[in-house]
Order: sequence, then structure tokens, then C-alpha cells
Amino acid sequence: MTPPRGGMVLRVLESWWAPRRVVRGLSAMPDSTLLVVLMLAMLITLVGQAPGLSRAAQLDPSIPLDARIGGAALGTMFMMPLVAYAMAGLTGLVSRATPWRLDPRHARLALFWALLAVAPATLLGGMVAGLIGPSPALTLTRTVAGMGFLFIWGAGIAALARRK
Repeated sequence: MTPPRGGMVLRVLESWWAPRRVVRGLSAMPDSTLLVVLMLAMLITLVGQAPGLSRAAQLDPSIPLDARIGGAALGTMFMMPLVAYAMAGLTGLVSRATPWRLDPRHARLALFWALLAVAPATLLGGMVAGLIGPSPALTLTRTVAGMGFLFIWGAGIAALARRK
């Protein structure tokens, strides 16, 4: 079965219940588009951090909001893509020790798509952090986002790995 034709937004939503099908349908995505997927995921993650950073700046004005956002931008837009590429490379290397081989490009696709697919949950977590602050609701939203990421990433790896 092919991914929905409605575009990336519908694919992101479908990734929560049929991640293997979605990632398999994206397997021909070129590296240049993978970079766009990663940067879009990082941008959405950065936007999702803003409400929590604003709340933190209100509670502790010793670090102004612009400094907090600058630090978050540096970490999210410049450091995290490097970490993501390293993690995808490590995943590809580790797969060589198993009977399931993962092409380096497919390792990047599985990871980068999982990051983009959980972006809506990241935004929700940011809203909860900004409006409610530390609470069971924030723990729950972050747990759902984290588990969703692991589920989608693992399903993507399983969909793209080939038996040697």
C-alpha cells in the first residue's frame, strides 16, 4: 500500500499508526530532501521550545528570553543535525553486526523521518511546558513523544533493513 497522496502532513500523521508503510514509501527520497526533512524537524522542535523558554525567562529573569532562544537555536539548528547524522551513521555501523543490514541512506531516512513525525507531539509538549510548566501533564506529553519517536524510528529501521 502506498502512503497517502495528500503530502507530508498526512504522511506525518500516518506515521503514528503505519510507520513501516510510510517509511517504505519514502525510501527513494534523495539525500538533499533528507536534509530538508531533518532541518524542518529541527525547526519545529525549536518552535516547540519557545513557550517553555518564555515561561522560564518569566520565572528567572537573570537569563533573558533572547539568550535562552539563542542557546536553543544554536543547539537545535546547528548541533542536533550533527548529532543526528552521527547517530544515523552509528545505527548503520551497528546493523553490520546483525543479520539485518541497513544502508547508510536508509539509516538517515529512518531517523530523520522519526524526528519529523514526532514534531507535532514536540509542539504539544512545548505548549504544555509554557502553559502548565513542570507537571504530570508535561511528563506524559514528553513520554508520548519519546515513545512515539522510538516506535517510528524502530519501525522505519525494520522496514528498510535487508537480510544479508
